[in-house]
Amino acid sequence: MEKEDITHKIIGTAYNVFNTLGFGFLESIYHKALLIELQKAGLKAESEKALKVYYNDIVIGDFSIDVFVEDAVVIELKSVENLSKVHEVQLVNYLNGMKKDIGLLINFGPSGVEVKRKYRKSKTECAE
Repeated sequence: MEKEDITHKIIGTAYNVFNTLGFGFLESIYHKALLIELQKAGLKAESEKALKVYYNDIVIGDFSIDVFVEDAVVIELKSVENLSKVHEVQLVNYLNGMKKDIGLLINFGPSGVEVKRKYRKSKTECAE
């Protein structure tokens, strides 16, 4: 399955979660519900996945991400009023440090699901 297809499925599951729960829960509640929806969608999802962080191709530590889907997509979850640039930069830093190509920043906010797709490389390089 292509990474873009995976991200579309993930986004659909996030909307299912929000349509069921609405706004106002802690991030941990959305996290658990999203894992259920991802499993129902037939996607392999790992919660609190520890991944290696690289610096100049040398492993310098481990980092735990919210959800890792199909060994390809990093998901960072939020339940805040508004996403900020800091949240986006955080996800891109995770992608760079872990040498992963694509990530989704998903916020379960008061006006609905907000999704930001972020790339370590350009979209064309990620598709290869």
